[in-house]
Amino acid sequence: MELSYRIVILIIATLLTGLSAGLCFTWANAVTPGIGRLDALGYLQSFQEMNRAIINPTFLLVFFGPVLMHGWNLFVYRNAPDNQLWLLITAAVMYFLGVVLVTIFGNVPLNEMLDKTDLAQASLSDLQAFRERFEQKWNRLHLIRTLTATSSFLLLLLSLVLSAKSIPN
Repeated sequence: MELSYRIVILIIATLLTGLSAGLCFTWANAVTPGIGRLDALGYLQSFQEMNRAIINPTFLLVFFGPVLMHGWNLFVYRNAPDNQLWLLITAAVMYFLGVVLVTIFGNVPLNEMLDKTDLAQASLSDLQAFRERFEQKWNRLHLIRTLTATSSFLLLLLSLVLSAKSIPN
């Protein structure tokens, strides 16, 4: 069986979207609950350091790669059967709105606010107040990212199944 370039593009989009969904799931399932058990200073310091460490080439590929691949998919599958095309359109829109835009306009401003905070100079009551303003909002936004990244991944998997069915034996 020879893979067409279209299926290779769909596989790459699915892989990158799956990695992004996995990152979101792991963060929501283990990281934030784990650091949520820390006191305010420990929580904020941990979050600050993780936010600084995550901005790296691998993360940028996994986070922004799906946007490029979704766009490429929509181009190369523009003449696909309607059911597959709608899966791809929905996956792309969900990822862009629910992951990229929520991150840029929701989580990133919170992360930047945290990064600018001098935790060593803050009082315990200031740290607790900051955490209360930050934690619940950040987690709620992250839940949106987790659900939409996972849903986008699922839709791409379904599209792969449709593509595989159309490959002659």
